Amino acid sequence: MTGTAVLPRPVARCRGRDASALALLGLALMAVVVAAIGTGAIMLAPGRVLAALGAGLGLPVVVDARDLAVVLVLRVPRTLMATLVGAVLGVAGAVMQGLFRNPLADPGLLGVSAGGAVGAVATIVLGATILPPPLRPYTTTLAAFAGALAVTAMVRRIATVEGRVLIATMLLAGIVFNALAGAVTSAFVFAADDLQLRDIMFWTMGSCAGASWPRLALVAASAMPLALAGPWLARALNALILGEREAITLGIAIERTKRLAVVLVALAVGAAVAATGTIGFVGIVAPHLVRLVRGADHAWVLPAAGLTGAALLVAADAAARTVLAPAELPIGLVTALIGGPFFLALLMRQRLQVDGR
Repeated sequence: MTGTAVLPRPVARCRGRDASALALLGLALMAVVVAAIGTGAIMLAPGRVLAALGAGLGLPVVVDARDLAVVLVLRVPRTLMATLVGAVLGVAGAVMQGLFRNPLADPGLLGVSAGGAVGAVATIVLGATILPPPLRPYTTTLAAFAGALAVTAMVRRIATVEGRVLIATMLLAGIVFNALAGAVTSAFVFAADDLQLRDIMFWTMGSCAGASWPRLALVAASAMPLALAGPWLARALNALILGEREAITLGIAIERTKRLAVVLVALAVGAAVAATGTIGFVGIVAPHLVRLVRGADHAWVLPAAGLTGAALLVAADAAARTVLAPAELPIGLVTALIGGPFFLALLMRQRLQVDGR
């Protein structure tokens, strides 16, 4: 009796602390979003940003017409895109690291980014007129989405043997298809003219500048299944930390978990890559940061990595469009400048631990 009375208390306390930490992360993300919306060629104080947002929601507030146009037309779609894509990359990175049991894993291992690049670059160089006129502005986005899913499907098919998904084979197949997709992309780059080269460079380095409500809807709809499956995946990934055999003894359907995780990550990240281009490091950095704060429990890691990834990408997007204003840096360049030093510091920290210093 005593044991059953005492055991739930640490669990409840841990969950309460996780909930408090997630609430703080949510507040921090809201603050970053408001600051990012107010940052640009026309600087807006947080109060003016909140007033414009309130007016957009139909609240009876007095707001300047210029503020309303800047916030709702120019900056809200872009900031929402950065928030969604950052959250997708953070959660997907945490899922991949748990699935591969490798802290360096990210969605790119499945060939999502490389496949998306092939689809996008092919349409930039070759053009496409088979779509109906209303959809033609989204040709590159749809082609990138299709390319991402196609390459991931091939990687998954090769890694599946007699109904079992072999993680090591998936890793090797991902490396091979990333190389092949890179070669195909390079061939299209070689055939491109100067204008197409500029478009290709802009897309492959990532940007939220092309944010629109249809693209936001694509990313949100594609990310929803991953978000809904999060609690179930968290339990399975926690069991996988012990090893596949131990996870099976705990009642986890390992093969179903692998297949579901790969499909959901490919769907969500494919849409994110299609909407913004290739953005690196967020899927690796965000899960590491949250593990440093409160450990490796995926019930904490998955939502926290989503919130952290969203905050990182919103801040990176704000920096990309203001550091060299009126010019705009590719957001992938900014995330690389953030992620590179972070991993150098992490490697140095691990080396010192191994040396016993």
